[in-house]
Amino acid sequence: QFKLIVENPEKPVAPGLHVKAVVEYYPDCPEDLQDKLLLLVDDDVVDIPLLGLIPCCSLEIESEIDFGEVIANNKVISKKINIANHGSSSGTFKISYDGIILLNITPANGVVKPKSKRTIQVDICTDVPRIIREAMKVELEGCGCTEVWVKAVVVEKVLKVLGASSGKVLKCIDFGPIYFGTSKTEQIALYNESPENMDWVAVLEENAIGGEMGTDLQRSTDAVLHDLSLKNRDVDVSTLILCTPNQGTLLPYEKSLVTLCFSPEKFKDDLEVSDSSLKQDYVLFLRFETVGNRDGYLQGLDDGATAATRTHPHHVDLALKGSGLPVMVTFNPGPEINFMECYLGEQTQVQCTLKNESESLPVTFSFRRAAHFNVSPEKGKIPKKSAKDVMISFSPHQIGTFKMKQIIDIIGTGIDKNNLQHLKIISFHQLHLSLTGVCKSKRKKILFTINPGLTPVISNATGQFVPDGTEGCTDRAPVMVQCTDTAPVAILKSTQTQIHTHRMNRDCKDDALIAFPNDRATSLRPSEWDKKYRTIFTKTERYNYVDPEFAYTAQERQSIGERKKYYTDFLASLRQHRLEKDVASQFHLYDNPVNIGIKPAEGLKSPDISISDFPEETIQLKMPPLDDDCLLTSQKLAMITSNSTKKETWSWLSPVPSSTQEKKDCSLTLTHKQLHQIFIGPSTIDFGDVCVYSTTTKELHIINNLLVHIWVKIEIEIAELQETCPLSQVVPPLTKTHIPIVFETVTLGIFKRSFTYKINDQHLGHVLVVANAVPIELELSASELILSPIPSCLAGTEFRATVRVYNPRNHPAGFTWKPVTTDRKTAFSIQPTRGIVEAYSDLECEVIWHPGFNAPEAGEFILSVRRGNTIKLKCFAKVTIRT
Repeated sequence: QFKLIVENPEKPVAPGLHVKAVVEYYPDCPEDLQDKLLLLVDDDVVDIPLLGLIPCCSLEIESEIDFGEVIANNKVISKKINIANHGSSSGTFKISYDGIILLNITPANGVVKPKSKRTIQVDICTDVPRIIREAMKVELEGCGCTEVWVKAVVVEKVLKVLGASSGKVLKCIDFGPIYFGTSKTEQIALYNESPENMDWVAVLEENAIGGEMGTDLQRSTDAVLHDLSLKNRDVDVSTLILCTPNQGTLLPYEKSLVTLCFSPEKFKDDLEVSDSSLKQDYVLFLRFETVGNRDGYLQGLDDGATAATRTHPHHVDLALKGSGLPVMVTFNPGPEINFMECYLGEQTQVQCTLKNESESLPVTFSFRRAAHFNVSPEKGKIPKKSAKDVMISFSPHQIGTFKMKQIIDIIGTGIDKNNLQHLKIISFHQLHLSLTGVCKSKRKKILFTINPGLTPVISNATGQFVPDGTEGCTDRAPVMVQCTDTAPVAILKSTQTQIHTHRMNRDCKDDALIAFPNDRATSLRPSEWDKKYRTIFTKTERYNYVDPEFAYTAQERQSIGERKKYYTDFLASLRQHRLEKDVASQFHLYDNPVNIGIKPAEGLKSPDISISDFPEETIQLKMPPLDDDCLLTSQKLAMITSNSTKKETWSWLSPVPSSTQEKKDCSLTLTHKQLHQIFIGPSTIDFGDVCVYSTTTKELHIINNLLVHIWVKIEIEIAELQETCPLSQVVPPLTKTHIPIVFETVTLGIFKRSFTYKINDQHLGHVLVVANAVPIELELSASELILSPIPSCLAGTEFRATVRVYNPRNHPAGFTWKPVTTDRKTAFSIQPTRGIVEAYSDLECEVIWHPGFNAPEAGEFILSVRRGNTIKLKCFAKVTIRT
């Protein structure tokens, strides 16, 4: 098989030259050959071995496929392995597997070209937690049979609540008793004990078994039942418990601190309860859920159960306990305290006892400053069931009667809206005392001298002392006494006196002031420039003298006016700010979805409206949007889900966003809480037993509980689901819709594949499709049929009986009856001989035996199902011979 092609040189080969020889190999049998080539160089002989090997393959495959640790989330995951061919010819392979865990092995057989690799994809389904260790048998050409192990550890999503300091699993947090209006925080740690990221959200259970909302558990049963009838239980529990953060993402095996804040509020009863020391106990359940597991909500849509009451597969519950107590501080004496009269510069004291009636908590107080009154000590802390003495002093700074309202702030910890994870010191409660004190002036002895007339403001030689009062004035004209800081001033209205009035000034109608008789022209007191003075008798306009050394200039008067205006405006602005603050506090008190900032019954009269005045389609409860800082509650989720399921649409939905509002909404990045309010499922669509060549449809529900549009796109690359349509929908707010998932297959066996969907083209999700593809099959009501004669019938008549054909599958089945032929001609017939049995229905066939001479009493039929099974039916005629 070897051939040498060479031209030997006739002359010696010179240095630097070479001789070329070609050896050809033409094998004529599949075997390896060996020979040698002799090379004569002068006197030397060189043996050159020749080997002729037939082409062969050299296949190699990895011995293990390890998926590692994965989450049981109903998803089909894939792993690839290579088959390498290091040989010079193509090699074949074949993979076989007899188990049910490995879903797809693609391709299961094939050819690997020389010097190349072939990729094999192996799929498994992470539907249940388990340890997978399966072996695939791989037959490689030239290497025999080998095993490839497929390994995986499928684990459940595990979310744990741990103590922030201890690290132990927590089942309950006891906040203990705190005052109404205050807050108390506790920290926990959320632990993701899973190998994948976990998106979580907190949901507060309102109607959980064992929950309590403001009930005093230490009271008698009758008192509690009576109290329940009085209290208005329509309370937003999301204001009682704050969770910061209330949503987030945990990395694999990561811990995250979460702050829980308990803020009890006293119920506002329709009927006032006289017992001010009423205690309110709370037992609530906080559930931490993983985002995306929505089957518990969707299961209740068909059987009428409330969506939020269904069980949730992946969550952890945390019980929260706490009590709310009112402030119970009494004053002795109080609340009105009257001080003894005292003179200016003196003080009187009253000792007041503050008693804390609470049996559980201390109280911290702080007296606000009040004019003319001092408190010692101004601040303090009173232990439980204890008292503290406080000295209140009345130290007046001016003469008069003073009635002050003393405000006592009760200090505690409250929520800081800017930082919900930390508390701040606040005044959560106020007490009031009414303080009354009288300050009297000391009498001074006044020495009277001769005063020939009315005394001006600045006393001079004629009026040095001025008596207090006007008892000595005998003038019949009206006198107005004007008091200033130095001495009283008497001024008469010139239009109201006619004493010695000059004729030419008798008709003066202006409101000029009358000058004092002893207010001489040389007085150093400058008069007011904007007022006109006249003499008291003749009403002659008084000479107005301004001393330039003592009077204000125009610039000084302007500066004084501007300064007065500045302080007037400043005081007015303070008053306006105080009024606006009071209005804002009143608005904040009623700022809720019910009152919308309006004080109830504030001059408004509700109209008489009947439910019949509204069209039926408009009577729907509108849910306000949930605040980012507000917790999700089971009642809110149930309410918005109920509203959404009432408004089901399908045919008119747009496949892509078209309007401006739709485009804006569908471009939003949704939070975990928003995604938790979108229900797409079920997460596993189980078609059950379906026939090959049949078409089966299941619904994929989409419920949008948000107040914005969402865009849902389905990505399907599975051949068995290609008939599914539509694959894209824009779902309006508070709307339920569905997408028909169509399944068709021509391959027998178990089908498990998953497809993905996107919300707003950003948030991914997946749905598992499960089916068991079975052949078309019919069943008979009996495998043997006995035909008996009908009583009272004539001899020689036909024997009749019926057999029922059942179709347990989802596809119509065509059938044909064929008799089994033997040497003797059969005497049995059946009607109908062929037909179609619809899905999940049955058909009755009649078998007739025709009696005759030498007619066989037994017969057999074969039921042949098109593309399906075959069944045998044996028939016997029961002939009775009478003698």
